[in-house]
Amino acid sequence: MGSYYGGWWWRGRLLAAVVVVVAAAAVVAGGNVTYDGRSLIIDGERKVLFSGSIHYPRSTPKMWRSLIGKAKEGGIDVIETYVFWNLHESKPGQYDFSGRNDLVKFIKEVQAQGLYACLRIGPFIESEWTYGGIPFWLHDIPGIVYRTDNKPFKNYMRNFVTKIVDMMKSESLFASQGGPIILSQIENEYGNVEAPFKKGGKAYVKWAAKMAVDLQTGVPWVMCKQPDAPDPVINSCNGMRCGETFTGPNSPSKPALWTENWTSFLQRYGDETYLRSAQDIAFHTLLFIVAKNGSFVNYYMYHGGTNFGRSGAAYMVTQYYDQAPLDEYGLIREPKWSHLKEMHAAVKSCSSALLNGVQRKISLGQHQQAYVYEDSTDEGNKCAAFLFNNATTNATVEFRNANFELRPRSISVLPDCKKIAFDTAKVNAAISKRIATKSKTIKGAEHQWEEYREAIPTFSDTTMRFNQIEEQTNITKDSTDYLWYTMSFQPNSASCTEPKLKVKFLSHLVYAFVNGEYAGSAHGNSTGQKKAVLVEAPISLSESKNDVSILSVMVGLWDSGAFMEKRYAGLTKVEIQCKETTHNVTSDEWGYQVGFQGESLGIYTQENTDKVKWNPISDSSSANDDPSPRWFRTKFDAPKGDEPVALNLTSMGKGQVWVNGESIGRYWMTIKTKQGNPSQTLYHVPREFLNTSDNLLVILEESNGDPLQITVRTVSTTQLLHPRSRHSTIR
Repeated sequence: MGSYYGGWWWRGRLLAAVVVVVAAAAVVAGGNVTYDGRSLIIDGERKVLFSGSIHYPRSTPKMWRSLIGKAKEGGIDVIETYVFWNLHESKPGQYDFSGRNDLVKFIKEVQAQGLYACLRIGPFIESEWTYGGIPFWLHDIPGIVYRTDNKPFKNYMRNFVTKIVDMMKSESLFASQGGPIILSQIENEYGNVEAPFKKGGKAYVKWAAKMAVDLQTGVPWVMCKQPDAPDPVINSCNGMRCGETFTGPNSPSKPALWTENWTSFLQRYGDETYLRSAQDIAFHTLLFIVAKNGSFVNYYMYHGGTNFGRSGAAYMVTQYYDQAPLDEYGLIREPKWSHLKEMHAAVKSCSSALLNGVQRKISLGQHQQAYVYEDSTDEGNKCAAFLFNNATTNATVEFRNANFELRPRSISVLPDCKKIAFDTAKVNAAISKRIATKSKTIKGAEHQWEEYREAIPTFSDTTMRFNQIEEQTNITKDSTDYLWYTMSFQPNSASCTEPKLKVKFLSHLVYAFVNGEYAGSAHGNSTGQKKAVLVEAPISLSESKNDVSILSVMVGLWDSGAFMEKRYAGLTKVEIQCKETTHNVTSDEWGYQVGFQGESLGIYTQENTDKVKWNPISDSSSANDDPSPRWFRTKFDAPKGDEPVALNLTSMGKGQVWVNGESIGRYWMTIKTKQGNPSQTLYHVPREFLNTSDNLLVILEESNGDPLQITVRTVSTTQLLHPRSRHSTIR
C-alpha cells in the first residue's frame, strides 16, 4: 500500500533514508564543480548523475521531505526545480518567498537529504506555467519586448536573476560555498523562438549567458535547447528521445546533458492522459548515455504535483505530470519508480568504466550492437557493456563467447561485461493501481450547501467604458480569469425579426446573456487557438433598450512563443443580426466589469465569506439549466488518517475551488476527451490545507454544476498485477 507523507509503508523507508542522509550529506554537498567533454566534475571526480524535477510551488512544504526522500531512495542524485518569477514578484519590487514559495527552505531540504540541486532560474521557464513565469506587470512597461535585445526587459530580467543568485549566496547554497547547487540554468528553450527575433535574438543569447556567468556562482550554467549557447555555458537537450535527437554539445569540452527527459507529457482540458512506459523511459535514458556519451539525465517530471490557484497555463489541467514516478499526491507509481531505480543502480555499478574507460562499438548483428567500456587502472581492468537491440523482435547475440537473448528494442547492462544486471524491457516490479475511496458526500443535516448568485452586470452597472471592444488582459491585468463586456442596444425604426447574437472571440470561453437571460456559449480549441471562435445564438429583443452582457473567460495565459506581449485575448467582433440587416456593435460604447463581486470581496476566505447573502439550496434547486455564475459553500470534516485527500467534482461544470481560503485550482468537466470523459475529475486537497473539522469549501461555478454530488475521497495505491509478460512499445 502507498501512503501520503507518512504511513507505515513509507515511514520505515524514510527512517532508513534519514540515517543514511546524516552520513552522506557531508560527503555529497558542496565542492568545486567543473566539467569536461565527458561529465560534470565535482571535487575532481567525474559523475554520472540522475536528476528528478520536483517543483516546490506545485506541492506543499510538509510534502517536500517525503517527495525528496522518495526520489533519493529511487536512486536520484539531483533535485531540479524552476524558479517562478511571477510567483515571487507579482508586483514590481515586492517579493514573496513564504509558504509554498519558500525556495530557500526547499533547497535546504534537498541539502539535508544529501542530494545535489539544479536551479533553473530562467526566469522565463514555460513549464506549462501561466505566462511562462513572466510577471504580467511587465506587459505595461513602455517599449518592452520580451526575451530579446530589449533594454527594459533585460533590466528587469537581470534584477530578478541577481536577486535569486544573491539569495542563494547569502544562504551558502551554491556548491562552491559548500551548498547543494551544482548547476544553474539561464533562459529556457530559447532556440525554439530565437529566429523571429533575428539579430536581436542572437544578441540576447550572448547577453543572457554573459550576465549569468558574471554573477560568479562558482557552478556551471546551462541553456537548454540552445545549440549556440556561448562558452562556457553548456547547451543541453530536452525531449523524450535525446539519445536520437540531440546533436551534441557545441564544444568538445562540454558534456552531454539531458535537462528534460519527459516521463509523461503535458495535458490540457480535453486531452486524454499521456502514458509513457517505464521501459520506454529506461531505453532512451541508456541510449543517451551510450550513444551521446550522456552523463546527466533529469526526469521531467519526477513529481509533477498540482497547479494550484490560477498558475496553470492556457487550458492546462490542474494536475501536472500525474504519470511521473511520484504521482500528483506524492504516491509511488509502479512499475515506473522501481524500474528506473534498478537502472540507476546498474549504471552506478559501472560508472568508473563508463566515465573513465574507452568506448568501443562492436556489431553483434544487423540491428544489434555492443557498447563496451574498458578502464585500465592500477586497480586492474574494469569493463562494462551495454547490449543494444534495435529490432522489433527478439535477438540472440554472441558477446565474449557467451550467448545473450535480447528483447525487442532493449538495452541490457552488463557491469562486468559478463552478466546482465538490468534489461530495459524486463520489468520486475508489480503495477500499482491508484484507488480513490469515497469518504463522504458533503450533504446532510450537519453540513448544508448554500449558494450566492452573481448578478449579470448591465451597461448601466459599469463605470469603466470605452468606445470599442478592448483586449481582455489590458483590462484585467491577469488579476482574474473573467471579464464582463456590456453594452446597450436599441433597434432603430427598422424592424428586427429573427435576431441573432454573433460573437467572435480569442479568449478560451464565453457566455452570452441578453436582458439577463442566457443566450449561448462556446469554448476555444485547446490545441492552439489562432482564429477567433464564434458564438451564434438566437435571442429575444425588446423594442426599447436591450442589455447585452458577455462573460469572457481565460483558463490561464499563454506560456510560450515569440512576442508574447502582443498576444490578444477577449472579444474581437460582436454583431446583432436581424433578418433585415446586421448591426455591427464592435465599435459601440462598451462597459467593463473585471471579475465577479464574490472575487473582489474574497468570499472564499473564512474572514470574508459572510460579506454576501447566502441562501440554502435543495436537491431540486442545485442542478438546473440556468448557467448563470453562482457560488456554493459548505463545510466538511477531514477524513481520518494521513492518506491524501481529493474532491470528486464529476457533477460540476466549470469553475474554481477553494478550501479554507486556499485555491486548489480550476476544474472543467463540460469539455470532454474523444472518449467522452472529463480530463480530470479528482482534485487534490493537501492535508496541509485542512483542519480536523469544519473546513470551508467554496466553489465558483460558471455554468450549471450540481454540488450536492461532490464527494470527499482518500487516495491510496495497491499492487495490481505483475507485468513480466507485458510488452511495451518503445518509440
